[in-house]
Amino acid sequence: MGRHRKRHKRLVAKLRDACLGQSTVEFAVVTASLMCVATGLSLLWNLLGAGAFVDHALLSASHHVQAATGFALADVFMF
Repeated sequence: MGRHRKRHKRLVAKLRDACLGQSTVEFAVVTASLMCVATGLSLLWNLLGAGAFVDHALLSASHHVQAATGFALADVFMF
């Protein structure tokens, strides 16, 4: 019986040594992905703060506020 127990302990020790760095690699992958998400969110926050999305929406709108002086009313009724 003792012989099987020794063989089992050696097998467990080999398996433990083989999986020793797995948690370190998982931690590095999760940390890198969270850093990418945080960087992306901070870039979006800066764009929102600078008004880049609002400027883009105004430029791509079909009825721009500044360009719709006299033709806005006619355009609405002709639609």
